[in-house]
Amino acid sequence: MALHGTDQDDNDLLEAARAAIRQRYRLDWHVVGAALRLKSGQIVTGVNMAANVGRIAVCAESIALGRAVTEHGSAEVERIVAVYHLPDGNTPVIAPCGMCREMLSDYAPAAQVLMPDGPCGCTPVPIQSLLPGKYRRPT
Repeated sequence: MALHGTDQDDNDLLEAARAAIRQRYRLDWHVVGAALRLKSGQIVTGVNMAANVGRIAVCAESIALGRAVTEHGSAEVERIVAVYHLPDGNTPVIAPCGMCREMLSDYAPAAQVLMPDGPCGCTPVPIQSLLPGKYRRPT
């Protein structure tokens, strides 16, 4: 499915997220895939890591961000997208959870998130607009 209102780079990013979760999908364990594009143009992917104790699960977006820092030495994220692998194989775009919004806004405050926009595609949105009244440490 092509995206409306985005360019080929965003389609490539979406396909990278879908490929990551399709390769690693495991019902109840790995159901979310994410891909981010660094300002350098490199694409980094991740899948969520579920656990029997839900509090220790890690989101796909955080895994991708950690890989970007570890493997590429950069958190300069241009765009990020996450998809959810449904049991029927469809992989719609999903919004990041609150913790991922916090993590992204801390490490990549200029990033844009591809947000779901109806059944036909998604729209880029600045991460800062997804987290109004963001917590900041007192100075």
